[in-house]
Amino acid sequence: MNKKVRVIIGLFCSLIICFFGVYGLMAEDPVSSLTIIPIILAAAGLIGVVANVIELIK
Repeated sequence: MNKKVRVIIGLFCSLIICFFGVYGLMAEDPVSSLTIIPIILAAAGLIGVVANVIELIK
């Protein structure tokens, strides 16, 4: 498998994780105590997206 294909797959997966975290933040009840999980998913997905975009540009 080509390195560029792996980076594109990683970018797609990171976008899915980020969108799932943001959706969890938007759809969840604000009084709930488990808001840390969508925050972690959104932050990890965003870090992955940035890292993959930088790797793709190289």
